[in-house]
Amino acid sequence: MNAVHEPEELLTIGEMSRRTGVAPSALRYYEQLGLVGSVRTVGNQRRYPRHMLRRVSLISVAKRLGMPLRDVKEAFGDVPMESTPSHDDWQRASRRWKRRLEERRRAIERLENELTGCIGCGCLSLKACALLNPDDALAETGAGPRRLQDLPGADEL
Repeated sequence: MNAVHEPEELLTIGEMSRRTGVAPSALRYYEQLGLVGSVRTVGNQRRYPRHMLRRVSLISVAKRLGMPLRDVKEAFGDVPMESTPSHDDWQRASRRWKRRLEERRRAIERLENELTGCIGCGCLSLKACALLNPDDALAETGAGPRRLQDLPGADEL
C-alpha cells in the first residue's frame, strides 16, 4: 500500500538520511554550508521539508562525480529553500549547472590530451618540453603545471 505524502510534510534527520543514503552528519554539514535548510521543532530537533530530498539527492550525485560543493551551491543559487521549488526554478539551476559541467569536461579533456605531452611543470625531461616550454620559460608565470592551471575549472580537477 502506497502512502500519500503531502508536499508540506516534514522529515526527521533520520528519515532524510534513510531516504537519501546521506549520513546525518553530512546533512548537518550541508545545512551549515547553506546547501539545504531545515526548521526546528519546539524541542530544537531538525525537520526537513520534503522538497529537500531532491536537493540532497543532487548533492550526492554531484559528489559522486567529483563536483565541488561550491559549484552545487552556485547551481542552486536562486532555488528557494523555504518553499517547494517550481519547475522553472529547477530549469534555471539545471542550465547553470550544465554550463559548469561543460567547463569541467573541457578541462578534463585538456588534461587528458596534455598527459602525454608537456604540461609546463618545469621538469624538462620530455623531448616535447624543449619545443613547448624552452628553457622552462613558463616558470616565470608561476609554480606548478602552468599549461593546465590556466584553464577554467582546472583548479577543481
